[in-house]
Amino acid sequence: MQAVGVIPSQKKVEIIDHSPPEIRHDDAVRVRCLEVGICGTDREICTFVYGEPPEGSEYLILGHESLGEVVEVGAAVKHLKPGDLVVPSVRRPCSNDECQPCRAGLQDFCATGEFVERGIKARHGFMTQEYSEHEQYLFPAPPSLRDVAVLVEPLTIAEKAMAQVWQTQRRLPWQRADESSKQPGAGLTAVVLGAGPIGILGTMKMVAEGFKTFVYSRSRKPNPKAELVEAVGAQYVSALDHSVDELLAMAGNIDVVYEAIGVSSVAFDVLRVLGTNGAFVFTGIPAPKSPIEVNADEIMRNVVLKNQLILGTVNADAQAFRSALVDLQVFLDRWPEAIRSVVTGRHSVEDCHSLLLDKSQGIKNVIRFD
Repeated sequence: MQAVGVIPSQKKVEIIDHSPPEIRHDDAVRVRCLEVGICGTDREICTFVYGEPPEGSEYLILGHESLGEVVEVGAAVKHLKPGDLVVPSVRRPCSNDECQPCRAGLQDFCATGEFVERGIKARHGFMTQEYSEHEQYLFPAPPSLRDVAVLVEPLTIAEKAMAQVWQTQRRLPWQRADESSKQPGAGLTAVVLGAGPIGILGTMKMVAEGFKTFVYSRSRKPNPKAELVEAVGAQYVSALDHSVDELLAMAGNIDVVYEAIGVSSVAFDVLRVLGTNGAFVFTGIPAPKSPIEVNADEIMRNVVLKNQLILGTVNADAQAFRSALVDLQVFLDRWPEAIRSVVTGRHSVEDCHSLLLDKSQGIKNVIRFD
């Protein structure tokens, strides 16, 4: 069957003839891949900066943002049946008995670094016609989300980030809305850095939680991304037209910054203006380059005197996937055109080379296998 992968030893990106999956465990599920999203990680793997094939294989099948349909289930599978739509998670726990996060099902916090990740590190991904997976790593998606469920995995980044922010900010009376409110961010201000898929989905998460939300991105208005974020109630601010200090003047006290650009110079300039009791979340991974100058004294002084929180987040746990499925339905109900427009192109597998190797176009591009 067809699959898209990299051959690191030959520095090639190829459509590969890959063996069909088999049900080898009672809790295994065979899944027909419907759609796979292309993301920055896939494109970076195709530059051979990282990406590790499974042991004994010369190639690594790409893809970790996937929507599939159950085809066959093992004898011990309890909650899935053929025809169900499913979204797979990415990271698998290490085998070290001393790793408490992995033993607790929180492999996104793996302490050993010996985890594997589908489509990234030592385990084939989902950019193939079919794959098999253990039931515990598959999350049922309702038919109502068929058009947008491929966005679940990138949304989990914001879900995990905000779960950590809310938990940590319980250190102070930061949450101004009633605990039972569906908008816990009411009265608070968020800034999202970047208007790519991660930034746009994070923006929707912030707006849905009630934050007054600003998106700080490079391109000038008008542009499709600016129109999209403003359609959901956020304010778009171009970095070409407004300095970080001007952004601060517009926003007032900045309670949360959700960084989704991977550009350290911009991120640390915005960190400089994070507000009192604020939280700054790093999600981007900058490419290796020369060191930058940072106003470290001002940032350190602010962190101490303003009781600020800085955290990084990578991958996601099971709860983040469940939350993403819930929030996608919220987005679809509130902003049906906007959430559907995040996927700007659905392509055949034959388009994989241009999608992975050429300059990125649109917001989120998807390869279809159905």
